[in-house]
This record gives sequence, structure tokens and C-alpha cells, in this order.
Amino acid sequence: MTKDLDYYMGLNYKIEVIKDEEEGGYALHCPELRGCITCADTIEKGFEMIEDAKKCWFQACIEDDIEIPLPGNIAKYSGQFKLRMPKSLHKYLAEKSQQEGISMNQYCVYLLSSYAK
Repeated sequence: MTKDLDYYMGLNYKIEVIKDEEEGGYALHCPELRGCITCADTIEKGFEMIEDAKKCWFQACIEDDIEIPLPGNIAKYSGQFKLRMPKSLHKYLAEKSQQEGISMNQYCVYLLSSYAK
């Protein structure tokens, strides 16, 4: 699969916001995209501008055939893991998910996310 501008713009890169206490306004940057930075008077305008900065950053890398790093959360985590459990727990989870009308995977994600706060 060829990774184009739309692919990279659709990824969830971390954005850091730094308030400029001396001059006012905000600086925003993507730490995973070295040199991708912008400044704005408001946070709202800053988030608009960082999207434009990312677009220009990606376009330059694509044109110059420079490797673009993936966001840390994508590169490190697949969203999957294997889990062994007692048969009785497996049965319980399967029955509960069926009662809820969802897959056991969805039910387990729901349970995990409600307790991971």
C-alpha cells in the first residue's frame, strides 16, 4: 500500500501546546515530527494551523522521499493481545455478551474500558 498525504493526515499524532507567558499566544508542535511547529494567538487557531503545518511537513517528506515516522501510539501498540482465562470465565463472558447482543470482544473491551479509568 502506498502511503500518501491523506494516509498520514488521518493518523493521530501527538500535539503539544505551550503557552507563551511573555508575548502571549501559543506554540503548538508535533514531537514525533521534528520541526513541525506553529504559533497562534488562540488555541483554537493553533489547532487549525498545526493541521496545515503537518500537511506541509508531510508533503515535503513525500516529495523528498524522506521516511515519515508513525505516531508512537500506532508504532508501539497493535490493539491486540492474547489472554488465557478459566473456562468458567470464558463461558460467563460469552453468555453475557450474547445477552447484550454484542460480540464477546466488544463486551470485553467495554468491561476493560469501564474499569481502566
